[in-house]
This record gives sequence, C-alpha cells and structure tokens, in this order.
Amino acid sequence: MKSCWSLVLFGLVYVTFSSAVPRPFEAEKNEEDWQLAETYLNRFYQLKDGPSLVMGKNRNHEATGSLSEKIRKMQEYFGLRVTGSLNSETLDIMEKPRCGVPDIAEYNHFPGEIKWKKNNLTYRILQYTSDISAADVDLAIEKALKVWSDVTPLKFSRINEGEADIMITFDVKEHGDNYPFDGPERILAHAFPPGKGLGGDTHFDEDENWTMRSNGYNLFVVAAHEFGHALGLSHSQDRGALMYPVYTYSSMKNFRLSLDDVNGIQALYGASNEVYLPPKVTPDACDTKLYFDAVATLRGETLYFKDSFFWRSHPQLPETELNLIKSFWPKLPSRIHAAYENQQNGLLIVIKGTKYWGIKGYDILPGYPKSIYEFGIPKYIRKIDAAFHITKTAKTLFFAKDLYWSYDERSQKMDKGYPHQIANDWPGVSVKLNAAFESNGYVFFFSRSFQFIFSMGEQRVLEIRRSNSPLGC
Repeated sequence: MKSCWSLVLFGLVYVTFSSAVPRPFEAEKNEEDWQLAETYLNRFYQLKDGPSLVMGKNRNHEATGSLSEKIRKMQEYFGLRVTGSLNSETLDIMEKPRCGVPDIAEYNHFPGEIKWKKNNLTYRILQYTSDISAADVDLAIEKALKVWSDVTPLKFSRINEGEADIMITFDVKEHGDNYPFDGPERILAHAFPPGKGLGGDTHFDEDENWTMRSNGYNLFVVAAHEFGHALGLSHSQDRGALMYPVYTYSSMKNFRLSLDDVNGIQALYGASNEVYLPPKVTPDACDTKLYFDAVATLRGETLYFKDSFFWRSHPQLPETELNLIKSFWPKLPSRIHAAYENQQNGLLIVIKGTKYWGIKGYDILPGYPKSIYEFGIPKYIRKIDAAFHITKTAKTLFFAKDLYWSYDERSQKMDKGYPHQIANDWPGVSVKLNAAFESNGYVFFFSRSFQFIFSMGEQRVLEIRRSNSPLGC
C-alpha cells in the first residue's frame, strides 16, 4: 500500500462566450454568494478565523480584515480589478469549476524543489475509462508524457505489473487517497508530487466525459498538465502555459509547451540534448513591437487577436483580459488573418488564408469553414490582410496588399468597380495592413506596431498611435 502525500488537484475554469459581456455589478450579494465566497477562500486562500460571511438574510455584508486581503490576492492572481470587495466579476470566477489547491502566483516547484532523483521513470495504467478505447488512453498517456521528455533528459517506460513511479487510474468519488472526486465538471483529475508512496500517482475522474477531440475533456491535455504536477511543477500564472489552472483544448498534433512551462521543467531536470520545437510565448500587451493579427468588435467589446491569444477590451472595464482563442472556440486556428463583426446577422467572421468561419456567440455555425471566394474575391488573392464592417452602409471591406473590395451584405454581392487602390480612397493609409475595425464613423487601421485613426467624415488620418495603446500601454 502506498503512503499518502500532499496532493495537487487540477480542475478547470470553463470559459464560454456567454460571458463575453460582463454582467453588471450588484449592490448586494445574497446569502448563497457569501457562503460560496467563504468556502472558496477557506479552501484556496487559507482564510482562517476570519469573519463569517453569513450573518442573516436581511443584513449587508462587508469584506474586512483578512477576508478583504484574501479577496485581493485572489483578484490579483486571476487578473481581475483588485478591489478587495466581493463584486460580480470575482463571484464569476468563484462559481466556475477549478483546481483544488491554493493558488500559486508563478511557475514554481513544490516547496523544497521536490523532484525525481532519477531520469528514467516508469508508469502503469491500472484502470481505464469507459469513454474511449484502451488504445486511445494508451496513446494519450504516451503523448502526454512525451510533452515533458521532449524538453528534458527524462525518459518514461511503461510496465504492466508491479509498482511504477507513476500509477495511473480512472476513479469516481472516494477512491482511497482521501481526496474524493466531486462528480462531473469542477475537479477533473489530481496528481501527487514526486516521491515514494503516492508520489507521482495520477488519478482522473471517471465521471467526466473523456475524449480525444475538442468535445468533452481531452484526455491528452489534462494528462499532460497532471504529469507536470507528477514531475514537480505547480501551477503557473501564465495564461498560455499548460500549467495554468484552466482547461483549454489543444490537439496532440498541434500542441506546444509554453516558454514558461519549459523554463519550469528545465529548472528541475535540465534541458534535452535532442532538438525540439521552440516553445510558444505568451504575448506581452505592452511590448513596443507588438502588432495584431486581427481586430474586431463584438457585442460592445473589441477583440485583439495575436497568435493563439486574444485580448478582450470592454468600455465598462478599466483593464483588458487575455484569453486563449481555443478557450472560446476550440476548432478555430491560431494566427488568424482578419476578423469582423457583421451587424446584419450578428456573426463574428474569422478569416485565415482562403477560409472563413461564422461564429454565433461561442458556437461555430454548421457548414463552416467556407471559401472567401464566395464573397466574390478573385482567386489570385490567397490571404486577406484586414476586414471591417460598416454598420451604417451594411458594407464589408476586404483589404489585401494595396487593394480593397466592397461587399454588400444586404444583396450579398461584391460591389461593381472593385478593387480600388487603398492609397486613393484612404489618404494617409498607404502601408501594409494587419488589421482594421470601424466604430462610429472612424476606422482604426493597424500596421505593424502603429494604428492610424481615420475619420470617414473628414476623409483623413486624424492621429497615429501605438497599436497596443488600447490595451492600457
């Protein structure tokens, strides 16, 4: 029988586009909200001997003392406005399924840099899930371990009997380690840090819907995260890191560790002698060289796309929010080329290469992707640089190289006489475009690290700013 060790749990913060526009803050919270907050802070921020939040149905509640401090720490960790008060955006996070251990603010190791003292590790699958075939489970586990062996000297070999360093099983509710699962959603799996006994063991909640695709919970992604814990890593605050405590789908074929993940695991075990793909880097909003792949409005927000990420900027909130594209739309590609909101039908149109996707909320509509040539764009155009929709005229403009086209959304036909030269119709905008959007008679053109604010009424560029100035930089 293996001895018990402290546990690291991995859950998810499941983000959907139904939360694209934050709900208004409430003046008072009901009793259930305060009970939720007390339970949450006790569990994840070690709120002890603090004031009780449940005082009576008709009394106001205030966050004071240690409670306010813990709320601040939580808000800081999740990139929320740090107020120390129990506002609605804080409650939104508390209500989401998530990881079961206290939050750690940076990529880190368990206290004392717990690690395996050897590089050759064994694993054994004791029990399988009924959701997918045993062959698929074997493949997902093998590929998830390879994520870490690719960038370190670690080697993993499978055994079919006896005790392995990493024992893997699918269980439900109480399963013998004093850390019971909670049923569907919320806590997906848990893993123990390196060491004797339970050290390294990894358990998956069989009540979840395990898959090899984007529906349900992708076993490869969750396993790769859990094995990070089994090797000695704790959670990361980098939203693009595998070790960030948020479930985000990624296919085995296209998966890459982030630089933060690679730095973390190599600090423990050193670098691999083999050649591996360069890690992905989470973009810095205030990088002076930052430029966007696409920009679009949606339901009052502005979305700024970069690589596999996008920032959400809302006029009612002082800070922008960085998200992974696949957190919202798992089947969309990264590094998109253009995007715009079609006010005629309420769709977000996302373009990459010669294909485009129609999105309603957080659903990609059936029948997509479609060809950009359906708009009437000539076949010699292989990439759209920028696009935006003008609500007043119901026209969508497509920009490629030094040309642009005007598409009538009402008649669903390309306007006659196009393409036009960009420089002729948009004086002052004679550069290669990366993105554009229109708002209230002004067009915001983005070219590399600069944006040109163009007045359609005055037909001239009014101002040139840094591209990332809307992100608070």
